[in-house]
Amino acid sequence: MDYKNSIDKNNIPKHVAVIMDGNGRWAKEKGKLRVFGHKNGVKAVQEVVEAATTIGVPYLTLYAFSTENWNRPKFEIKALMDLLVKSLEKELPTLMKNGVRLETIGDIEILPGSAAQRLKEVKEKTKDNTRLTLILALSYSSKWETAEALKSFALDVQEGKISAKDVNEETFRSYLQTADYPDPELMIRTSGEKRISNFLMWQLSYAELLFLDKYWPDFRMDDFYQAIYDYQNRERRFGKTSEQLKKSSDV
Repeated sequence: MDYKNSIDKNNIPKHVAVIMDGNGRWAKEKGKLRVFGHKNGVKAVQEVVEAATTIGVPYLTLYAFSTENWNRPKFEIKALMDLLVKSLEKELPTLMKNGVRLETIGDIEILPGSAAQRLKEVKEKTKDNTRLTLILALSYSSKWETAEALKSFALDVQEGKISAKDVNEETFRSYLQTADYPDPELMIRTSGEKRISNFLMWQLSYAELLFLDKYWPDFRMDDFYQAIYDYQNRERRFGKTSEQLKKSSDV
């Protein structure tokens, strides 16, 4: 099936989030070190970014490194950070050509100096691009994000900037790392695992979840198009009944 040409261009999700899982298992099945899988996963990143820009997805978040990933072997962490720096250097011309703006969420300050500096440079150089906002979740977890949001809120209450009685969903959302972006409408996870692993737990409340058996290094543009096609063929009710949705669409 030609998924790309079957997509309804009037129903493109504003924000797609991806858990890029399975690099290590992909490498292990080939008798290689986990780092080999991470290196080959870069191709999948290139493909999904190109696919998103092609069909007009405005925001794309990739879960690249969680707070829990700091517990991995030191040599693997170093390899991942080195790969991040090299990939940013290599892909900058493509990001500029395709109008991609790079943003980050997560505790970027604790990344190695070279990675943090390169991220800062690429974010600055791409800040005026408007075709796609690519958000890398680095040293990120939803629990960490929530704790940081509560700290900031508590300080604002203490300083009299806001009253606790004024808190609602929107005010809390304004303290999250993703305050400037729409919530994801579709979350894709590769590798066959069926959980969200501490990723955007608040933001994914009403997202459609798609779990694929394919490992991340094997993910390609057509897989992304198929995911969008699947999303468009789901009924999104937001607490309403099917009959209510039909009635409102008929008006």
